[in-house]
Parts: sequence; C-alpha cells; structure tokens
Amino acid sequence: MHVVILAEFAVPSGGAEKVALESARGLAERGLDVTFIQGAAGPVDPILDHPRLRHVALGLPDIWSRPALSAAASGIWHGRAAQRLSAALAGLPRADCLHLHQWTRSLSPSVFPVLLGAGVPVVVTLHDYFLACPNGVYYRFDRAEPCALRPLSGACLAAPCDARSRAHKLVRVARTGALRAAAGTGRLHLVHVCDATRSRTEGMLRGLAAAHHRIDNPVGVARGAPARPERGDAIVYVGRMTEEKGADLVADAAEAAGLPALFIGSGPLAESLRGRPGLEILGWRSPAEVQAILRARARAVAAPSRWLETGPLTIYEALAAGIPVVASERSGASEKVRHGQTGFVVAPEPGALAAAFAVLRDDALVEDLGREAHARYWAASMDLGAHCAALTDLYRSLARADLVAPQQRGAAVAASRSAPGE
Repeated sequence: MHVVILAEFAVPSGGAEKVALESARGLAERGLDVTFIQGAAGPVDPILDHPRLRHVALGLPDIWSRPALSAAASGIWHGRAAQRLSAALAGLPRADCLHLHQWTRSLSPSVFPVLLGAGVPVVVTLHDYFLACPNGVYYRFDRAEPCALRPLSGACLAAPCDARSRAHKLVRVARTGALRAAAGTGRLHLVHVCDATRSRTEGMLRGLAAAHHRIDNPVGVARGAPARPERGDAIVYVGRMTEEKGADLVADAAEAAGLPALFIGSGPLAESLRGRPGLEILGWRSPAEVQAILRARARAVAAPSRWLETGPLTIYEALAAGIPVVASERSGASEKVRHGQTGFVVAPEPGALAAAFAVLRDDALVEDLGREAHARYWAASMDLGAHCAALTDLYRSLARADLVAPQQRGAAVAASRSAPGE
C-alpha cells in the first residue's frame, strides 16, 4: 500500500506537523510505502530518513512571510501550490490514499480539487477548526471566549472575532468560502482527534460530503518507570504562551496557590509574564528536553485552554510519564483525564485553577495521582504503534471501498440498461 502524506513543513513546528512526521515514519516501519510531501520550503527532520519513505518538497513560500496583499491573495487561492502538487502527484507511483494534515500556511484551498481529483480516498486530520471556522479556532478573541455562532452565518461575518484585525477576518472569510467550494468537489474522510470536536464539527459541516472517523493523536513517550511528581517543585506549562491557551491563568493561579510556575515555550505573553516572582520561562526545548524537565521539575502539567482545543499532546505526554494534569474542561484532551484520580478537569478561570493547584501541595496526593495517571495511560496506550495501526486499518478499508464502488456503479448502470422501460 502506498500512502501520500501532505503537510506544510517537514519539521515539528507545531502539533499538526509533529503528528504528520511521526505517523509517516511509523507507517513506513509497519511496511507501508509512504511519500511525505512538504508544502513550504524549509529544513527536513531526520525522522523521514527511512528506506520505505520518500520525501518530496514543493518549495512554496510561507504565505504569511509575503507582503500583505500577495499573502492575502495566496491565502485565499494559491494557484502555484495546486500546480506543483499536481505535478508532484503525477510523478509518483499511484497512491492508495492521500492524507492532508495542514494547508493554511503554504498550500491554500487550491490543493483540495487536486487531491479530490486524484481518484483515490482523501483523508484530512482536523487539528483545528479551519475547515469550518474562518479564524480556525472557533474562538472570539474580542470577547476571550469560545464562539457560539454558526460559521459563515451573517452574525459570524459581522463579528470582530479575529486575533489580528477586521481586514484579516475578511481574508479568512474569503478563504473559508473558497475552501467550502473547493472541498465540495468530492468526498472527504475527516479524522477527529477527540470526541468533543467530532460532535461539534459534524454540526458545523452539514452539507459537506464527508465521512467522519475518530483516531487519537500519537504520543511519543517511551514506556518507562513513572515519574516522581511529588518531588517536583513547579506547575509546568508547555507550549505557545497566549491568552487563548491560558498561559496567563497558569501564572495567576500558581501565584495564588503559592507554587512556582515553569513555562516551556514562548509567545505573545512571554514578555509581560517575565520577571514575575515565582515564575520561570525556559523558552522552547526539544521533545527529549521537555520530557527530562517534566520528570525533574513538574508536580503537574497545566493546560487551561480558553478555546475549544482539540487534542493538545502535552496532556497525553504528561499522563504517559506519570505526571498529574490540570486540564481545561473545554479541551478535547480532558477526555483522557480522570478528575480526582489522574488530575483535575476545571473551568479555565483563576479561582478554579488556584484551588486545584493548592491541592497539589500535598505530596502524598500528587504521588497517588501520578501513579494512577501512568497506570491508566499504559492500560490503553496512545503510542505511535496504536496510532499507525488505526490509520492502516482506515486506509485499507477506504481502499477496499474505493475498489468496490466502481464495480457497484457499473452493476447499477448495467441493471438500468436491462430494466424494462416505462
């Protein structure tokens, strides 16, 4: 079986690319032939170095690195991306399945007709809400709360919800309109990474020809002895430091609970938080460094997203290591947290977070939570092997259905021709 995986970058610059890269390697190790197509120009991670893994670079510019007008036009419809992708696919052995992970930074909606016109099943993993929502996160940045509007409704078009400006909102609306038209040229197979976003997105995408599937993101943590979080000294936040992800909530709640806060990452809030007492910012670190820091320093990992986050890997990685988690009730990943047993699921508000953090001052409780987190995670592991096994099953079922469908259509045509006329 030959699978083509398409992503913006070939380095783990975000969760979507990390999943795309790891799944490409995992599928190759399972014996599938894999082609990884990289949209934007840039470096290539050594993870793609495998004899069953082919790498193709389209060499496209990152749309948002271009001047404003050309960036907007390319974001709505990037014709060169469609041309290069079409040429790349034509030069490959016939694929059994095409799997798209991201498309907003270099590819644009123009690639959807190319993928849907290839004559094989097209799978799209929904790491966000861009297929439905113009700003991609279904969040009102003007109100600092999740959105409750129907995407592309009159109220949606009027809402000043974009994180940057009304002009950016207009471009994103035009892009979403172009996307809906492009995606309507065929049938998509949508992979959801949590139950909550599946139910939410199915409602948003009514009218789009799509089948919905549910597969967990892979967690790149090797099984080992559980961490000793009771020895940790800080509440740890991992990721981009933004308001919608709740970085400021962690700082405020940790201070109220009398615990140090440790941030691994950077972002718009970094400068305003830097220098606060009891708060340490380490900047970005490699996945291996993050795991080492968590095992050495974390009493718990906090992910108090204000937005309806899909499947943040930091929560799963903490549970796999045996570290308690304090997760937002709005996050899809909270489905994996057992409140009071492996961590806490709370509202993304300072008071609720501070109360949860204060409880974590108890060493015996933290030890119990960490041990239970490790045991429960590994009883139903979300490791790369499980992820790739689920993907392989999906690809094969779609490929079989794709072979049967033409035969069924042919039989239906023959039956209609032989039926007596009215």
